[in-house]
Amino acid sequence: MTSALAAAGWGLFAGAALVIGAAIAWFVDVPAKVVGSVMAFGSGVLISAVAFELFDEAAHTGGLWPAVIGFAFGAVVYMLANLALAHFGARHRKRSQRQQPSKEDQSGSGMAIAIGALLDGVPESVVLGVGLLSGGGVSAAVVAAVFISNLPEGLSSAAGMKKAGRGPGYVFGVWGSIALVSALSAAAGYLLLGPAPPAVIAAITAIAGGAILTMIADTMIPEAFEITHAWTGLITSAGFLLAAAISWLGG
Repeated sequence: MTSALAAAGWGLFAGAALVIGAAIAWFVDVPAKVVGSVMAFGSGVLISAVAFELFDEAAHTGGLWPAVIGFAFGAVVYMLANLALAHFGARHRKRSQRQQPSKEDQSGSGMAIAIGALLDGVPESVVLGVGLLSGGGVSAAVVAAVFISNLPEGLSSAAGMKKAGRGPGYVFGVWGSIALVSALSAAAGYLLLGPAPPAVIAAITAIAGGAILTMIADTMIPEAFEITHAWTGLITSAGFLLAAAISWLGG
């Protein structure tokens, strides 16, 4: 039970970055260039975590092909879920300008955006819980990647929600709830997969990696590129290098 609580604590810590980012966007008029830059940086951090921590770990634990199949499955499932949510108005949930629909523009878009934000956060949180199953403690690189990437996600999305006319109750209700769900998801990842064989854990890790990479390409990088243009690749590379260094030093 102590380890499950530790997993929940790490999930809550990472999820709290969403609330912090939302608070910054709500109370501070953050320049669009800053929003795009931190989104690009966070994308690079997460890409590094997917490459060096998730897929690599899954391939070494369960074998290459199970990791490949799990990764592809996670990517496809995320894509299909994202397409369904886009139909109800959640397509631009991470956009910081005026791309998000208001409740007057599209009925039900508020719930779709909330569910979409939840879809984005759950795979990351489950990975934190799974990381404790080896007994060596949660990966510092994964925690850093999730926290650093959640900050711009919360910031950008909350800025877009505010411009779409969403109230503070909705904005902080969404991100506060997702922070709590992140804690529960991390604990569930630890408790439910504890008795599972290594191959199953590897598959779950790969599935999460596929979902996260698809999320980055579909929701984070478009927002970053729209604002930072030619600088996007350089800033993303800087985030990648930081996370890669953390992973290498931690290993």
